[in-house]
Amino acid sequence: MKNIVFSFLLLFSFSFFGFSQGTFVIQNKRKSDKIQFKLINNLIIIPVKINGVELSFILDTGVSKPILFNIFNINETLKINNAEKIVIRGLGEGEAVEALRSRNNAIEIGEALNINQDLFVVYNSKLNFAPRLGVPIHGIIGYDFFKDLVVEINYSSKIIKIHENETYTYKKCKNCEALPLYFYNKKPYINAHVTIDKEEIPVKLLIDSGGSDSIWLFEDISLGIHTNDKYFEDFLGHGLSGSVYGKRSKVDAFSINDFTLKNPNVAFPDATSISFAKNHKDRNGSLAGNILKRFRVVFNYKKSLIQLKKSKYFKDPFSYNKSGIELEQNGIRLVREKENKIRSSGIAEASNKDNGGVKRIVFDANYKLSVKPAFTIIELRKDSPAEKAGLQFGDIILKINGKETYDLSLQQITQFFYEKNGKNIRLKIDRSGQVLDFQFVLESLF
Repeated sequence: MKNIVFSFLLLFSFSFFGFSQGTFVIQNKRKSDKIQFKLINNLIIIPVKINGVELSFILDTGVSKPILFNIFNINETLKINNAEKIVIRGLGEGEAVEALRSRNNAIEIGEALNINQDLFVVYNSKLNFAPRLGVPIHGIIGYDFFKDLVVEINYSSKIIKIHENETYTYKKCKNCEALPLYFYNKKPYINAHVTIDKEEIPVKLLIDSGGSDSIWLFEDISLGIHTNDKYFEDFLGHGLSGSVYGKRSKVDAFSINDFTLKNPNVAFPDATSISFAKNHKDRNGSLAGNILKRFRVVFNYKKSLIQLKKSKYFKDPFSYNKSGIELEQNGIRLVREKENKIRSSGIAEASNKDNGGVKRIVFDANYKLSVKPAFTIIELRKDSPAEKAGLQFGDIILKINGKETYDLSLQQITQFFYEKNGKNIRLKIDRSGQVLDFQFVLESLF
């Protein structure tokens, strides 16, 4: 799985103290369940039922309360009642976002049920993360799910196992590490080390499964946390309050106890984008999906523990987007496709030796118009290979290296930009109705 940018971090502008809240209870005798998930851009996408309606959610340890969005066509079915207006704030350079707080909702994840769940509903049409991922996304959920259950995440098999705390026992596990979790505003933190300029620096990081990057660090010269000479300015992700920009680089190493990863990617977000995220003064950054997927992870919030074991992704190389292009599955386009039909002809040909007729098989080449997704350039890094080649914002990619993009997912298209240095990229694009060809070579910036 390639490391593709996507990030959530939500910070609420009000207190939850004093409100009662339901709990998740597993509705079977085993008091455990398995849930299949999709791993898209290092993010965990799970099926969640809200008041009986099945939706798709990101499982995000970086949020406290569930948030719903992109529900304009199913709002009435969801029966969102008892709502009051509030304001929420997240990552990004934009303004805070208005939302409705709805109480007493039924929420199901696998066989885990909570019949008294608070939800926060955002009706801002601009808040729609589906185009960035290429699949429908209706919301995010975090703390309220993790607090009631032991949650095992197996990134290799794409299965989550959930257990009620009272029935869960840790099995003997070779090569596992059990570490303490620390909580601030209902979000989990872990102690780790980063090595910068050969100096090992202790850091406290938010565990953020809703981010697809590797590590985010907040620059602090006094602690030795800074970019090295090799970095580039880039789009880092999209938060609740808008886009996040900053610097991309690498560090010498990242360690959690005895687990060490060499030369991982790191991002240093701009201070303006993360001002709310730095309310926790001891926080030095975030640990996100491209690190988490390298482990089998067991979260036990009740005991404030996390258990880690290497997954099959542990030794995957740390790559990054060398093209400078960020795409969005934005809108549709009409595609003219050939449709071959077989037609039989029953014309008989007279013959003394043949009492029957001779049938001919005829192929008719017809064409039809099909509705296909449009993949649009929405971010373009300055001085990147794509920009130097002449690509522009709003260009719609029709073909990539000879392949029709409508036969590919957004993730498959983006993976072309994460290939090795020197890889030739050929694009056919639609620019305001004009079809143009472009070509560039992927270049390493490190």
